[in-house]
Amino acid sequence: MRNLKGKTVIVTGGGGGIGGATSRRFAAEGAKVAVFDMNWAGAQKVADDIQAAGGTAAAFECNITDRAQVDAAVVAAEAQLGPIDVLVNNAGWDIFKPFTKTVPAEWDKLIAINLTGALHMHHAVLPGMVARGGGRIVNIASDAARGGSSGEAVYAACKGGLVALSKTLAREHARHQITVNVVCPGPTDTALLAGFAEGAANPDKLMDAFKKAIPLGRIGQPDDLAGAIVFLSSGDASFITGQVISVSGGLTMHG
Repeated sequence: MRNLKGKTVIVTGGGGGIGGATSRRFAAEGAKVAVFDMNWAGAQKVADDIQAAGGTAAAFECNITDRAQVDAAVVAAEAQLGPIDVLVNNAGWDIFKPFTKTVPAEWDKLIAINLTGALHMHHAVLPGMVARGGGRIVNIASDAARGGSSGEAVYAACKGGLVALSKTLAREHARHQITVNVVCPGPTDTALLAGFAEGAANPDKLMDAFKKAIPLGRIGQPDDLAGAIVFLSSGDASFITGQVISVSGGLTMHG
């Protein structure tokens, strides 16, 4: 893809399934990748894999709910890899309960990770992009934000907020040549989906139901998301901003 070679990219939650696949794909396109994750060992594993394959990457321990950690990690990443050209807000967390069974402490954690954490990252990175006159931001949301999802009320609310934030920032920063887009994963083979399945009465039956509901007939893989994320970060997507793209195997087909 065009215009990614030599660019500096932050991927939050970069030590996980989608984040790891996305980090590796950016590196394969010639980008320098800052792998942000509160699990430093996971982030380091991804960075080591990239370096072993001949790419450039570094791991940074960062809890995105802590603004001081975010600021310090961004400064460290820029010192080591250069000014940030691309931000991928991928880090997320969920629990699966009917809303009335949840408690405020759970709401606080969901909001802190899925919405406030992304606010911290945008606020830390956008001023530099504005000063340099360009940048790409891709936010990972969920079709729960657009269609609802039983058992994910607060998560869906956070992701809905992230979609609205993305569209607003896309408008505010278009004049700075900064694009902001959203990718919504469908059921994807990650630790989050595994945790959801474990809470079901019959995990195998649940996964089979997912596969039957998806027109393409399979659960998504992290690499399925990486392509869309990297595309929206590339020069090939320079005239796309404020858009929401589902990568769900056809499970959702929002207009």
